[in-house]
Amino acid sequence: MSFGDNAAQSLSLAWYAQRRPVFTGGNQVQLLRGGRELFPAMVQAIDQAQDSVWLANYLTGPGGQADLVFQALTRAAQRGVAVQVVMDGVGSREVPSAFWQALRDEGIDVAIYRPVQGWLSALKRGNWRRMHLKLCVVDEDLGFVGGINLIDDHNDLAQGWSGQPRLDYAVQVRGTVATPVQHTIRAMWTRATLGKDWRDELIDWVKVPGRTKRLRRVWQQARLRLPPAEQGQISASAGIRQPMRCAFVLRDNLRQRRTIERAALQAIQQARSHVDIVTPYFYPGRAMRRALRHAADRGVRVRLLLQGKVDYRIAAMAARALYDELQRHGVRIFEYQAAWLHAKVMCVDDEWATVGSSNLDPLSMLVNLEGNLIVRDRAFAKTLAASLARDFADGVEVLPAHAQGQSRSARWLRGALNWVAKVYLRMAGVARRDWRD
Repeated sequence: MSFGDNAAQSLSLAWYAQRRPVFTGGNQVQLLRGGRELFPAMVQAIDQAQDSVWLANYLTGPGGQADLVFQALTRAAQRGVAVQVVMDGVGSREVPSAFWQALRDEGIDVAIYRPVQGWLSALKRGNWRRMHLKLCVVDEDLGFVGGINLIDDHNDLAQGWSGQPRLDYAVQVRGTVATPVQHTIRAMWTRATLGKDWRDELIDWVKVPGRTKRLRRVWQQARLRLPPAEQGQISASAGIRQPMRCAFVLRDNLRQRRTIERAALQAIQQARSHVDIVTPYFYPGRAMRRALRHAADRGVRVRLLLQGKVDYRIAAMAARALYDELQRHGVRIFEYQAAWLHAKVMCVDDEWATVGSSNLDPLSMLVNLEGNLIVRDRAFAKTLAASLARDFADGVEVLPAHAQGQSRSARWLRGALNWVAKVYLRMAGVARRDWRD
């Protein structure tokens, strides 16, 4: 496609020209705990859709709660709403092709992102980079962002059905921040259907003199849609909050390669009181571990809630290889025991919070396509903190063990895991300099 010089088209790209989180005010954000809260909210929104539904998701397992969403999508398409669904080729590999065809027959446009077709697919570097997003936008205004796949809370494709629901989180958002969420889904759609990201033309488009400045100016004008005095208050001081300030942050392989990682790193470095992190897969690079250690050293309460029930053994080994290093500096580590853990959230000082799809491991930080929402709102952060208090209570704290033999074995394990990580990243086309253990 070609891009004109009108303001609407400029705005559609302005957010993407930024390498750092761009916060907008006047949004509404609601925390959703698990599919049991997310799926009914999605169904209600889709049933009320008038114009369009865009959905991107990594993994689906039809049955149970997930079926309610697909049924709502079908109803929307039948009444004339444009419904576009893009699913990852690895996450959806167990779904019969007949299921997708049935949706297409009902008028839903279904695209599969980089489908896996035999072992030869592994030879293509691009196929190692998966679309790990969990996003939905209805009528360009109401969106959903989080870590929840389209699968029942009680179902795990590898482990089967369980009595306790999986721990996971998402958010419902309404307002300006829904714009970049929809643009991201649209980008995944065009990559899957056309083999090209509609934003790829941005590089050539902004080469025209003056366009880069215009992108920034248009975005600044549209960021808040508030009087200039209020805009100045919001941008001038992190201590002043307007409901609700938030930013959608993306990790892709174009302009926003490390936006999520750097945003989390900055929040940890600026923490004054506490940092709570919940993630199933934890193997961050050197900079993130250093930030966690330094925060604990200066008296910040740093807690990690990681998997107690293990789905991938090598991922658990990787996380546990880091326990000793972090615990020596006072970082407290808990393992969630109540059920499977899949949540990816962070809460800092009851002022800064993020919910999304990104884990703290090399795949999320350097390979996969990820999307998080960052919220700078005290009320929201307190709501999340209260929910996380329940989650940590359902975990068991891992006590430090600094025996010499254990430390030596941990170093050997770290070395082996680091080698595995570098091999994987090299296969995915990640430059060696990007990974620092």
